[in-house]
Amino acid sequence: MHAPLLDVLTALAGRRTVVIGDIAADEFLYGRVARVSREAPVLILEYDTTEIVPGGAGNAANNVAALGGRTSLFGCVGRDDQGARLIAALDAAGVDARGVVRLAGHTTTTKTRVLAGGIHSAKQQVVRIDRKGDVASARAVHTAWGRRLDTALRTCDAVLISDYGGGVVTPTLVRHVRQTLRARKGRPVPILVDSRYDLGRYQGLTASTPNESEVEALLGVRIDDDRKVLERAGRTLLEQTNMRAVLVTRGSRGMALFEIDRPTVHIPIYGSDEIADVTGAGDTVIATVTQALASGASMEAAARLANYAGGLVVMKRGTATVSGEELRLAIEGDQR
Repeated sequence: MHAPLLDVLTALAGRRTVVIGDIAADEFLYGRVARVSREAPVLILEYDTTEIVPGGAGNAANNVAALGGRTSLFGCVGRDDQGARLIAALDAAGVDARGVVRLAGHTTTTKTRVLAGGIHSAKQQVVRIDRKGDVASARAVHTAWGRRLDTALRTCDAVLISDYGGGVVTPTLVRHVRQTLRARKGRPVPILVDSRYDLGRYQGLTASTPNESEVEALLGVRIDDDRKVLERAGRTLLEQTNMRAVLVTRGSRGMALFEIDRPTVHIPIYGSDEIADVTGAGDTVIATVTQALASGASMEAAARLANYAGGLVVMKRGTATVSGEELRLAIEGDQR
């Protein structure tokens, strides 16, 4: 299995992926624990630095770029400091952010994580503060894109839709993407979706990558370690969404891949189960699957490659990416 995966990994470079969806600012505020406050039983942190990195669809696009892909990102941010810093970070990562519009009156969704620790200890997350931006006007965003999206769709190898409920992704938009891609000649272009809250509204796409808790919430079931419940849930999702494949990520239990007319593939977790940070891990998984399918890989090969990527990224703190070289070393060093 290792040699074929290395071949897939080599084929990722240069593949063009269009990422469409809701962009957020992941803000990390670092400090050092100084003492306990006299005013209340809380810690006083001495401020050190602040880092802002792209989250949501922005993190998915960053992960595509880190794998050597060429990515165009379509979404929106506000005309605020967070929005400006997000676009600067995307440019620095090699993401084509010309499809990210800055809307007047729109506030960039920002998730602030306060991390603290001693001088010689790792920083631990103390609290998270969410500042939710306004739900974007889909019509305003799509109009601002103009013909740029259609131009990108005419030459892409895959499309990744990242729906965090921010209003950018709509059924009408997805239908337009499908129609535009169907008009092209040659190999069908894979369309993948990561939907945090409403996977059921997406029909007939290539694949989705929900985590186990999202599957449980959508179907009203409890999976835990019950393979029979998992099997029914995966097959039900395939039927309800009419997708070619559903890849359920299960944390320390690994992944389960469901495909039409194929037996379920259970993939054990790669690496240690002592996870450092799961922030943005789902974006890494779907970005890897998308790039692999863009290169012509099978769904199983794409899932196995994504399993390595997910295992690597959760060992990093903060919103992170995985490079092709890191994946290569992980695959070559895996003795399973």
